[in-house]
Amino acid sequence: MEMGLQENEQKQESYSEIANLMEIGSGHYGCSHYRRRCKIKAPCCDEVFDCRHCHNEAKDSLQIEQLHRHELPRHEVSKVVCSLCETEQEVQQNCSNCGVCMGKYFCSKCKFFDDDLSKKQYHCNECGICRTGGEENFFHCKRCGCCYSKVMEDKHRCIEGAMHHNCPVCFEYLFDSTRDITVLRCGHTMHLECTKDMGLHNRYTCPVCSKSICDMSNLWKKLDEEVAAYPMPKLYENKMVWILCNDCGSNTNVRFHLIAHKCSSCGSYNTRQTQQRGSDSSNSCSSGMPQVVGSTG
Repeated sequence: MEMGLQENEQKQESYSEIANLMEIGSGHYGCSHYRRRCKIKAPCCDEVFDCRHCHNEAKDSLQIEQLHRHELPRHEVSKVVCSLCETEQEVQQNCSNCGVCMGKYFCSKCKFFDDDLSKKQYHCNECGICRTGGEENFFHCKRCGCCYSKVMEDKHRCIEGAMHHNCPVCFEYLFDSTRDITVLRCGHTMHLECTKDMGLHNRYTCPVCSKSICDMSNLWKKLDEEVAAYPMPKLYENKMVWILCNDCGSNTNVRFHLIAHKCSSCGSYNTRQTQQRGSDSSNSCSSGMPQVVGSTG
């Protein structure tokens, strides 16, 4: 009976010790990007940094000579330094010297540590990197080559390698960006923050394909009223122009107006003039170059 009690006490002490190692220093170490209790040794330049983002900010900035700029290859990291005892060691979750947990979330594939479990980190084998938000809330689209919210599983428009490029506004690489990313109606991707910044400047079309990024029907109604309120002078009454609709892709021949041109196929004013035809041939576009006329934003 006494032996059983002793075993239980030893187990409780062991669990308590493990719990202590999980919590010692938690939240007190790390950088602006991650809370963690270790630093990484960059295999590319043999220097120690809090994380790969800290490395890239220091080594891939405009202040560095172009020939020496580089990013840290995350999967090649083989050494870490414990933030509590400063012991350099192989990549592992617990320090080989003091035993402290260096990251409550640990991924041996990405060599990634993080003490903030509220991010709900998970490793996506198909992306090849760790993501946040909870694995149960995301699916991996093989054609787009990235993880999307399950809300979009049957609703998004697939584009090959949708996030394997730079944001068209700020030019940061999207695939492994730590900032929130939004998928536009056309299927192209960009930072959510950049989308909001575009709205502040009255830009409501995709920077990549020029399609409308939101429901513009209310604006189209206002433009209908504007066009109706300002009839063209007699000189331009019969003037026709060819337009390309950025939203539906139709080429249509419509009546010329200084304010905007409405697509006769889908009713969008997100159009551009491609060529014009009228009674006055001297006013026709001879260069053959598209002109943006009446496009939104």
